[in-house]
Amino acid sequence: MAYLTSFDSRQLRNVLGTFTTGVTIVTTRDANGVPHGVTANSFSSVSLEPPLVLWSQALTSRSLPAFRDSGHFAVNILADDQVAVSQHFARQQEDKFTNMEYSNGLGGVPVLQGTVAHFECVKVASYPAGDHIIYLGRVERVSHSGRRPLAFAHGRYMVPYAHGLGPLALKAGSAPIADVEAVRVATEALPAVHKQFGRPKICLAVWGNQGPTAIRWERGAASPQEPLRAGLVMSLTRTATGRAFAAFLPTEVTRAFIVEDLRLTRLADEDEMVQQQEFEEAVKQARLNGFARWSEDSNPAYSAPIFNRRGDMILAISAEAVDPAKLLEAAKTLSRRISDLARE
Repeated sequence: MAYLTSFDSRQLRNVLGTFTTGVTIVTTRDANGVPHGVTANSFSSVSLEPPLVLWSQALTSRSLPAFRDSGHFAVNILADDQVAVSQHFARQQEDKFTNMEYSNGLGGVPVLQGTVAHFECVKVASYPAGDHIIYLGRVERVSHSGRRPLAFAHGRYMVPYAHGLGPLALKAGSAPIADVEAVRVATEALPAVHKQFGRPKICLAVWGNQGPTAIRWERGAASPQEPLRAGLVMSLTRTATGRAFAAFLPTEVTRAFIVEDLRLTRLADEDEMVQQQEFEEAVKQARLNGFARWSEDSNPAYSAPIFNRRGDMILAISAEAVDPAKLLEAAKTLSRRISDLARE
């Protein structure tokens, strides 16, 4: 471990960013009844008896006068599919509550919908703290939905999972799991499919804790030395494999991953709304066709879903330069084999 005895604010911020936090939207109303909200990960519990919490706000924040002068605030803990909400309230804009679903809590403070939990607080004190101000609040009312929270570290949004269970705890209840027997059936069949298609590059992927994850490759005859890595995590929005999972997995499983992937892959001059609409259209087309497509050049790739007996997508089979109808038929054959295995 390297020790820094001299550091600038950027270095300090990077080190502080290694501490994983939740993500909150803190809300209030000013004396004129105008709602205000800011994204904050400085929230912390202070005391159970009495019930106290705190958060801090930058002195440069446009909403500082509203929070400084108000007697109430609410802390809304965001769920894992609310990355867009976090980004929305992090921007400098006049009315952040247009088209935002919320109810009025104590003191008329906005309480956002769809969150993991919220705390409605009476402000009991504020303290100057360098370039921030710390607000101390007494919790008067709470709610808890049981949803999974959004996390943030290293400058990125993340999804937490229970340490004792490992990555399989990530949406284990709603994300279909490809069990070892299903994976065995698919991987054993892959060489024959590869030969049948004329030996293109083929990939078999599962949904992992970071998204679409390659577990088996067959090399393309045209590029036999191309490095192919098992465990590769693929883009949800800019690969055929990712788009197949986006189209055929439940939206509650993929939503937060899609929002983050769109953010990370957005070009500097690319319109956010146009990017999202184009992706949604591609997903819609994939559902109509039964397979997904992606192309950055004249060599398109296709990906088809493999389902278990219950009709849940558990694997994706992807290939370049193939007839997508034949790839879809191969995926259906593998789905039948896996379903038959479950009946034995």
